[in-house]
Amino acid sequence: MFESLSDRLSGVFDRLTKQGALSDEDVKTALREVRVALLEADVSLAVARDFVAAVQDKATGQSVTKSITPGQQVVKIVHDELVSVLTGDSDPGKLKIDNAPAPILMVGLQGSGKTTTTAKLAKRLTERDGKRVLMASLDVNRPAAMEQLEILGRQIGVDTLPIVKGEDPVAIAKRAKTQASLGGYDVYMLDTAGRLHIDQELIAQAAAVRDAVNPRETLLVVDGLTGQDAVNVATEFDDKIGVSGVVLTRMDGDGRGGAALSMRKVTGKPIRFVGLGEKMDAIETFEAERIAGRILGMGDIVALVEKAQQTIEAEQAERMMKRFQKGRFNMNDLKMQLEQMLKMGGMESLMGMLPGMGKMAKQAQSAGFDDTMLKRQIALINSMTKKERANPDLLQASRKKRIAKGAGLEVSELNKLLKQQKQMADMMKKMGKGGMLKQAMKGMFGKGGEMPDVNDPAAMEKAAKMLGKQLPPGMGKLPGMGGGMGLPPGLSGLGRKK
Repeated sequence: MFESLSDRLSGVFDRLTKQGALSDEDVKTALREVRVALLEADVSLAVARDFVAAVQDKATGQSVTKSITPGQQVVKIVHDELVSVLTGDSDPGKLKIDNAPAPILMVGLQGSGKTTTTAKLAKRLTERDGKRVLMASLDVNRPAAMEQLEILGRQIGVDTLPIVKGEDPVAIAKRAKTQASLGGYDVYMLDTAGRLHIDQELIAQAAAVRDAVNPRETLLVVDGLTGQDAVNVATEFDDKIGVSGVVLTRMDGDGRGGAALSMRKVTGKPIRFVGLGEKMDAIETFEAERIAGRILGMGDIVALVEKAQQTIEAEQAERMMKRFQKGRFNMNDLKMQLEQMLKMGGMESLMGMLPGMGKMAKQAQSAGFDDTMLKRQIALINSMTKKERANPDLLQASRKKRIAKGAGLEVSELNKLLKQQKQMADMMKKMGKGGMLKQAMKGMFGKGGEMPDVNDPAAMEKAAKMLGKQLPPGMGKLPGMGGGMGLPPGLSGLGRKK
């Protein structure tokens, strides 16, 4: 989503950080480019102007121009200001769902992804927070809207209110309230109808439902691809209905991301969640510091750890870590690593989260290093026998031909894979002997190098931040592009909630 803005800003900051000493004029020139980059990314003029003025106040003067690393100081000031714009005046905290059954009202225009977002949030509340959730569709206008929510409910294992034809939205909302109270639900979510544009009927309908249930949270779902108009939609809904937070959908698309930067500043409403795809788990809490880090190419190591938590089995990770510490790394281990990468969103997603790796994503793609390559490598490993996977040294010419033919690929590709496995195995041996792996684990997880409690989000976040500081040189390198691992080995020690 923020790719073009990120590219433009990283170009500006690269020039600044390479310059050494900076004059006030250098800073002003750079900030003019920052302003243009923000405007091109669809950030509203007022927000871009205020942002640059705030940065300029802090970035011009003795403290920056006379500092040891002036360019980096300016980048830090821009980062802090970005966080400030995205955070707003106060942290909204968690969703207010304390008094059971707590009503959550979902509002927005048609096509913004309200129904899918309702299901995603219901799944998140059920799985992560252990809440009993009831979903109800109040959309009596769009054909099969109610059936869509019912099907999604079955897919994610969340109850939906039985459909009664001919009821109006207020009657459905009241029935949902009654059923949630009698059924012992913690939360009931009301998915309202949308229109292609804001009209009196839409506003009146949503206001009537609001008055009937008095929601604890009113979440406005906005399509992140709509650009500046998203801010107008948010302002209108807030004026007429009262919005407690915003959910930005399609943030994985190729929109320019300006709506996210403008939304918080103009409306004053916090962005609570962002939708990042069609899958039911493709939703994240909106963390200003992490989004700012991604925009400025600083990576998002916390999100990387969260993905690892969800995809890696704790026992499997323990076994792998013990093998790595002994310097063992065969084709089975490599296959596990490759599959992990795909589960965690693929190469581009992972590189965007690793500090300093965002700029390499395009180079990697142009070099042919993408998810297709990972799948081809897995196919080659699948073509091997158990013995060959456990001991790649067995692979002589005739066996290589058989394996390549079985995967429908060339022997040259198999040779590259074998070279990659050898480099990684050698690195493991060195790290195992020198105790580097244990040192990295100690740095991340404390004195003994034990894993943090994966059920404690605070412990996991602390471990993630430590990981960002402790990555040994070369551990972020790409497989097949000069050696190194696709993921830091320490990441394998992060388990999944049981």
